Amino acid sequence: MKTLNVIVPCYNEALVIRETYERLSSVLKTMDDVESTITFINDGSGDETLDILREIGEKDASVGIIGFSRNFGHQAAVTAGINHCTADMAVIIDADLQDPPEIIPDLIRCKEEQEANVVYCVRRKREGEGLFKKLSANLFYRLLNALTEVKFPVDTGDFRLIDAYVIREFNRLNERGKYIRGLISWIGFRQVPFYYERHARFAGETKYPLKRMIKFAMTALLYFSKKPLQVALTLGVLAILVGLVLACWYFFGKLFGFTHAESGFTSTMILIIFFGGVQLLTIGALGQYIGVLFDEIKGRPEYIIKDRINF
Repeated sequence: MKTLNVIVPCYNEALVIRETYERLSSVLKTMDDVESTITFINDGSGDETLDILREIGEKDASVGIIGFSRNFGHQAAVTAGINHCTADMAVIIDADLQDPPEIIPDLIRCKEEQEANVVYCVRRKREGEGLFKKLSANLFYRLLNALTEVKFPVDTGDFRLIDAYVIREFNRLNERGKYIRGLISWIGFRQVPFYYERHARFAGETKYPLKRMIKFAMTALLYFSKKPLQVALTLGVLAILVGLVLACWYFFGKLFGFTHAESGFTSTMILIIFFGGVQLLTIGALGQYIGVLFDEIKGRPEYIIKDRINF
């Protein structure tokens, strides 16, 4: 019998976590040919999420619970779930029920029919999300694909099914700042889409406000693209060329009398602003990559576990 582990990262989901468990367990009970387990990862929640999960774990031994010592972030929580997965397949799904658990059997069916290693879920419709979030997400995925060598499927999240091959290779990746949907695309194997309609959040508030979305986008860009450095280099070369042209212009103008360099206050200020901006942009791009290297060199663990229940 094939085995399936459903990985559910949680952060302050006390209002929805019971409903999440009920719907997941109801779906998994209908799959007679698959032995299923659920792993909840409590990402340092400040509400009653962990207490509720303990109650669920006491009643259902097939539910494993991992509790972090503090909030390490969504990607670290998903990583912990994959690191602890020993099943033939894993489904990654958030606890907010925006991604419907009822399509998990369809994901398994799609995997078997297409002999896929990854079935990634593509949002055909996004309920409960504002126009700004939809447009910014749409722009981000397309910009990321334009800047990176690895092509990522657009309009997707972490909701997907992965098999044991992908789990094994994912667990070999040691980088700390993970962009998981990008890493799974980078791993390769056969990956196919599954189209679905995303629902509005069942309860609670989004855990990805604008500030966190920008940070998440920066992680994806810095870990999968070196083009910001190439842009900085191009601007540096352009600044040098502009400087040489202007230097020749002023030199020969002074020599042959067709310009008056001493009266060029405006051009001087423009040059200072232009070259200063290029230098700051270049230093900023380098600083971001050096910051990534600094985090990686420290070698700190990606997460620290405080509680393990039913493992």
